[in-house]
Amino acid sequence: MAESAGTAARVHATRAVAAVIDQGRSLDAAMAVWPRELSGADRSLARLLAYGTLRDHRRLGALLAPKLKKKPQPLLDALLRVGLYQLEATRVPPHAAVHATVAATQKLKLAKARGMVNAVLRGHQREPVRLDDASDAVAQSYPDWLATMIAEDWGEYAPAVLAAGNARAPMHTRVNRRRATPAALRERWAEAGVAASPIEHCADGLTLDEPVAAERLPGFTEGEVSIQDGAAQLAADLVGPVDGQRVLDACAAPGNKSAHLLERADIALTALDIDTERVATLESTLARLGLTATVQVGDAGAPDAWWGGEPFDRILLDAPCSGTGVIRRHPDIKWLRRASDIATAAARQRALLAALWPLLAPGGRLVYATCSILRAEGVDVVADFLSATADARAVPILAEWGRPEAVGRRIAPGDQGFDGFYYAVLEHTG
Repeated sequence: MAESAGTAARVHATRAVAAVIDQGRSLDAAMAVWPRELSGADRSLARLLAYGTLRDHRRLGALLAPKLKKKPQPLLDALLRVGLYQLEATRVPPHAAVHATVAATQKLKLAKARGMVNAVLRGHQREPVRLDDASDAVAQSYPDWLATMIAEDWGEYAPAVLAAGNARAPMHTRVNRRRATPAALRERWAEAGVAASPIEHCADGLTLDEPVAAERLPGFTEGEVSIQDGAAQLAADLVGPVDGQRVLDACAAPGNKSAHLLERADIALTALDIDTERVATLESTLARLGLTATVQVGDAGAPDAWWGGEPFDRILLDAPCSGTGVIRRHPDIKWLRRASDIATAAARQRALLAALWPLLAPGGRLVYATCSILRAEGVDVVADFLSATADARAVPILAEWGRPEAVGRRIAPGDQGFDGFYYAVLEHTG
């Protein structure tokens, strides 16, 4: 029997949501198993529904709860939320959303729940539940622990930070200045019907008015441009590479920051990462852009295994973190992270700083970065390091982006279009 129009999109979106919530898989991994024969239109719709449902997951559950006699099994729960998300937040005509979602029960082996799915969705159309007294955590769809940490860290700005994490992120690009200029590429894109504008504070950045698949972007295949958020592009400015310097990118994969440093100056760059598969991606990134570095697989926290003993003039430590600054791009982060993960990440960040500092030449500079909006992974880590390290000095970041902290600067998601980020610059005074 042929599938109803759009049923495949609901089926694959539902499976992806259930894989994240019930199995703890990343959304990227869940979508990677979608069949190649899934049509372009269905694939786009499935992505929209999966991302949107995960972004709004908790609030959707609160809307559904009064209409359910008992908690559904995971796959059925995911389907109900996918259906409700369509009614709440998309332009899909309600009758089409309900029909295609109900039709998906057959493909998902939930045929016995067909009537219930129909009744719940149509009931929501007739008499939607109101959440006037819901907490910020429910209304903005965050786990309680994360909403609490954001409230403690951001104070009066917390509601805006929560809301920004649910907004759709712009598509930022970085022009490879060895092969093109932003002005020339922008003109070329305009001729191809792709509108873009400069990114404030990012000399090499352009933001697209409307997203375009990377491989369809003029100049991407030729290595003239990369996809990279503006906040991440700021790292190259802070590192400030100079021709002839030895530079270490300590957690380099997938390679965008390494590439940006190489585009900026003729440096001897060591690009290190602990993950073999991600290192392969890094190498592909550099090859597409026509750049060369010494690429190594290794643990930045154990330099004796890979460091040859010659100090570096610059070190970029883009430390592994919770990723809470990029939730708008990866809504699954809200449901995959646990409160205990923050302390674990901070301990790893402290260990990396301590291990890498002896590799920095006197007078050299280390840039510490995380795509986290939590102080526990940013200013707290750096402040503790400074108090324990006599030959380390914080260099003030004089900039018009972000907000000053006791050490470094922090960017709220959405500020000036950027992802959430933290940066600190440290100088070796020995």
